[in-house]
Amino acid sequence: MYFFKDELLTENIMQDEITDEVSRNFDYNFDGKTKFKIPRMEMPKDSFNIGLIVGHSGSGKSTLLKRFGTEIKPDWKESKSIVSHFASAEDAQNKLFAVGLNSIPTWFRPYNVLSTGEKYRADLARQLSDNCVVDEFTSVVDRSVAKSCSTAISKYIKENDLKSIVFASCHKDIIEWLQPDWVYDTLSQTYLARGSLCRPEIKIQVLPCGESAWTVFRDHHYLTGNLNKSAKHWICLWGSDIVGFTSTLSMPSGTIKNAYRGHRTVVLPDYQGLGIGVRISDAVGEMHIKNNQRYFSKTTHPKMGNYRNKSPLWRATSKNMIARKDATGNNRWKIREVFSYSHEYIGKQNNKCEV
Repeated sequence: MYFFKDELLTENIMQDEITDEVSRNFDYNFDGKTKFKIPRMEMPKDSFNIGLIVGHSGSGKSTLLKRFGTEIKPDWKESKSIVSHFASAEDAQNKLFAVGLNSIPTWFRPYNVLSTGEKYRADLARQLSDNCVVDEFTSVVDRSVAKSCSTAISKYIKENDLKSIVFASCHKDIIEWLQPDWVYDTLSQTYLARGSLCRPEIKIQVLPCGESAWTVFRDHHYLTGNLNKSAKHWICLWGSDIVGFTSTLSMPSGTIKNAYRGHRTVVLPDYQGLGIGVRISDAVGEMHIKNNQRYFSKTTHPKMGNYRNKSPLWRATSKNMIARKDATGNNRWKIREVFSYSHEYIGKQNNKCEV
C-alpha cells in the first residue's frame, strides 16, 4: 500500500507592526514562520468512481485533495444562458440533470442572476469529468440542496462510470446521500467507510390544497404558469418542508370512462434530484385507481418519461415516445417536433415496488 507521507508545510510570512502587536496581545510567539502538518492518508489502491475527504476547516482536506488533481473553475459569459455553455444540447441536459438542476426555465437564464444554490449546481455540471476534484463540496448551500445535489450527482457518476472523482467537504451529512466508494476523515486520519452505503428513505406526504398554493411553484414549471380552473390540487411535504405540487384534470372521452390525467407536477429547485417528482406522480396515480378511476399522464421531461418506461407501476400508451408537430414562437410561425412520453398508471397490483 502507498501512503502520503507525513509532511510539515512551512511558510515564511512578512512581519510588521501589526503582527508584532497582535502576537504580543495574545502572548503568541510568532517568528515569521507558520507551520502546518498534512494528515497522513493511505492512497486508494483500487479504482473508484467517487471518493470523499471530510474534515473541519483548516484540517488539511484541501491540501490532500490537490494530490488527486487541480480543481477547474468554469467561466461564464453574462450574455449567454447557462445551457449554452455546454458542448451540445444533449451534454447540457445530461449534466444539468446530473446535479439536480432540473428547473427548465433556469437553464435559459444567465449565470449572474442565479441563486447561490443554482450557481453551485451549474458550476458542478461543467466540472463533471473523469479525474475531476471538487473542493468545499456543498459548503455554500443549505442542507436540503446538499442532499439533493449529492444524490443526483452520485447517480450520474455511477451510471456513466466516471472514474476517480474526489470531493472535499466540511460536512458529513452528505455521506449517505453521495454514497462514495470511500470516505477519509482528516481529523481521525482514518477511512470512515469503504464500499456500499445505504441512502436514507424519503417519505413524502401528499395533501389536498387550494389553487393559491400554485403561486409558490408556478415560476419553476417549464410549461405555462396557468392552471385549469377545474383541476384538483395537492401539496407535498417532506417532514415540515414544502417540496412539491401536483394537480390533475378530468379526462372526458367517448371510449374511456371515469378517467383523469396529470396537469402539473413541480418540485422546488432545492429538492430536485432526489426522485421526489416521480414519487409524487406515483402517489397521485395510486389515489385515483383506489377511487376506481383510471389515471393517465403525458410529459416531455426525459427524466420523468424514462422513469415511467422502466417502472412496473406505469404502462405505456399507444402515444408513448411518438413525436408530434408543435408550433413555437410568439407568432407561432415555427413548427418543431416534440418528443413526448405517455403512460397510464396501473398501480402496485402484484408488483413489489418501493415509492
